[in-house]
Amino acid sequence: MFLRHLRRDVWEESDWKIEMSADKPIRVAQVMGKMLGGGVEAVVMNYYRYIDHSQVQFDYLVDEDSTLVPREEIEGLGGRVFEIPPYQHVFEYQRELQRLFRQEGWRIVHSHVNALSVFSLRAAKKAGIPVRIAHSHSTSGKGEHIKNAVKSILKTQANRYPTHRLACSRYAGEWLFGKGADFEVVYNAVDLSKYAIDVAARARIRCELGVSDNQLLIGHIGRFVDQKNHTFLLQIFKEILATSPDAVLALAGAGPLVEQTKRQASNLGIAESVRFLGQRHDSPALYQAFDVFCLPSIYEGLPVVGVECQASGTPILASTEVTPETAFTSLMEFEPLSSSPRSWARHLLAMRGKEPVVSDADSLAAFDIRCAAADLLDFYVSAIFEEGAR
Repeated sequence: MFLRHLRRDVWEESDWKIEMSADKPIRVAQVMGKMLGGGVEAVVMNYYRYIDHSQVQFDYLVDEDSTLVPREEIEGLGGRVFEIPPYQHVFEYQRELQRLFRQEGWRIVHSHVNALSVFSLRAAKKAGIPVRIAHSHSTSGKGEHIKNAVKSILKTQANRYPTHRLACSRYAGEWLFGKGADFEVVYNAVDLSKYAIDVAARARIRCELGVSDNQLLIGHIGRFVDQKNHTFLLQIFKEILATSPDAVLALAGAGPLVEQTKRQASNLGIAESVRFLGQRHDSPALYQAFDVFCLPSIYEGLPVVGVECQASGTPILASTEVTPETAFTSLMEFEPLSSSPRSWARHLLAMRGKEPVVSDADSLAAFDIRCAAADLLDFYVSAIFEEGAR
């Protein structure tokens, strides 16, 4: 992790007093947009679970049309959830944010809505919030013409309102803030201990799916949206079935394109070999069951599933639209989206049974959530120190 603005001893020994104690931790307003079970929510929740709650607490600001808000867990950890109008209603969205920012008196606003952070951080600046963090989690993809046009316009204002800039990768940071911009990388860290090799979990999940140990199981975890490219994934899998007719494709996740994807599987004549698992909360066990993970996304920042796969020892083939920074072990390989489904299928089949190399263990350590959460805590405190000392 690149985060290390100011060493802990610097701000602890300073005469400038920071309100941080078991009775009054720093509360950070996390602007989440829509919580729909996606990767960004998983990243922020991972950090929240492992950060020191006696020193920092998270309050979640979520669009009121969110469908998967882990309210019970957030409140159990000491956080709060505030529902606000959807960001599509941009004026109402900003008005309510500004009202909440003034009412609650947060000293830090951490916005995770990529190019849309211009709206949340504009409201934060108007409300006088001293620390305003824009966090880039993604990029843009081919084919999403309207979305990309809007993002391009909003990006021109990306550096106007934040006091600090973070990104999940160099690629994501340069996309939003520009090449040469001042930002820091915060990796999408995970609890590595949850992803250790588990033979029992592998057997249990494969039994649940009706897949024998000798059958090839291709996996994918992600929302059913255009970005994840399920259409191409099904075409790849059809080519795999031509070589391995008893292979199975397992798709975990929810989203607006589930039914469309099911119809496509039926139209391709492969529906009997595709398992739609719905929204799952046992991803560590799923990774154990998969022989290979396929990620043909049309764009990503630094996908959490890429980190989790490698931590699990599961080979993963991703599109070259995924930043190469994701490949921190030998388990991850890439294929262009311009390649044919047959080429992807051959590549996936060749990766079955791939073993990590010895040096991979050191690379994984950089994604340990315990260290990463401590670094994020230091970052928050340093940011308040810097703003207070000006």
